[in-house]
Amino acid sequence: MDRIENLCIEKGMRMTEQRRVIARVLSAAHDHPDVEELYRRSHEVDPHISIATVYRTVRLFEEAGIIARHDFRDGRSRYEEATEVHHDHLIDMKTGRVVEFVDEEIEALQEAIARKLGYKLVDHRLELYGMPLDDK
Repeated sequence: MDRIENLCIEKGMRMTEQRRVIARVLSAAHDHPDVEELYRRSHEVDPHISIATVYRTVRLFEEAGIIARHDFRDGRSRYEEATEVHHDHLIDMKTGRVVEFVDEEIEALQEAIARKLGYKLVDHRLELYGMPLDDK
């Protein structure tokens, strides 16, 4: 069993065969696919999966805190496994590629800003949008 499938079972979710396929496709993803891409990949494994099933399953996984939804200004919600390990995103505005990164200086600066303003930082998301430097 894969990570997402295990999380679903731990949370007491009923796992149909189609949910298992979608969970495995999400676990195998090394990118941040949208529902259309998840459907395409899942449909390759099981041609009986409908796009409606993918939408319902993604919503169910998101509500359970198993996956995280991101809106990277391209009009599509994209998904990734929700993890305990924090990371930020850099979105290539030319290709749409999403680069994950961790920067301790940025993390410390965000904490310091919150403290300076009288707050304890409990959560945050950082999304950077850029164009390749070698782009003419």
